[in-house]
Amino acid sequence: MELKQTTRSTLVEQVVSQMESLIESGQWPVGSRIPVEPELVKQLGVSRNTVREGVRALIHAGLLTARQGDGTYVRSSSSLGPALVRRLRRSNATETLEVRCALEQEAARLAAMRRTPGEIETFRSLLSACDAAAAAQDIEGYIEADLKLHHAIVRATRNSVLIDLYEHMTDALESSIDQTLDLSIIVDGASRSHCQMVDAIAAQDPDSAAEAVRRYIRESLNLLQEDVHKEGSL
Repeated sequence: MELKQTTRSTLVEQVVSQMESLIESGQWPVGSRIPVEPELVKQLGVSRNTVREGVRALIHAGLLTARQGDGTYVRSSSSLGPALVRRLRRSNATETLEVRCALEQEAARLAAMRRTPGEIETFRSLLSACDAAAAAQDIEGYIEADLKLHHAIVRATRNSVLIDLYEHMTDALESSIDQTLDLSIIVDGASRSHCQMVDAIAAQDPDSAAEAVRRYIRESLNLLQEDVHKEGSL
């Protein structure tokens, strides 16, 4: 996609729209540095001030980030991600877990109807990684494998909106998992619920898959409430 010269009055909006398209399409991938200001001025056919305003707007939206002395980089592929992160930072762990429950139940339900045999193999491999990390008391390894499992299940829904929403919640999800993590209980409880979820998805049983999600989120909520109660009694 080539940048087009703009001639109408809403120049900044048009510049922002074109740059958003380049970011969302992946032509300006996350982590890449965007063209320098003189190059943007040349390609867009607008003034430096217009380019600067457009870049500032995208920085404010969370799509770009400026690194002093090093240029401007793509931070996110959608303004949804930064907005979600800001909102979730203001929520407590219980609220985040309740949102996880709603999203992951529907993801499990849809995955049970749409998954491929190859995806089932991926789920089982990630389950094994979760179990190995839990047995080794490797908290970081468990969180990484657990998130990969849930992302794989969400991708199996073939629902692009749900996939984008879940992908942008990764940071908050990682935080909620970390806050409710007790590996001694995971080995016995959550791991079993995850196995039941994957088995239900493999059996194309949407209701059982969703129920398994509800059970392991409930276990996490119970752990969180116990921790809050303990802290309150100190």
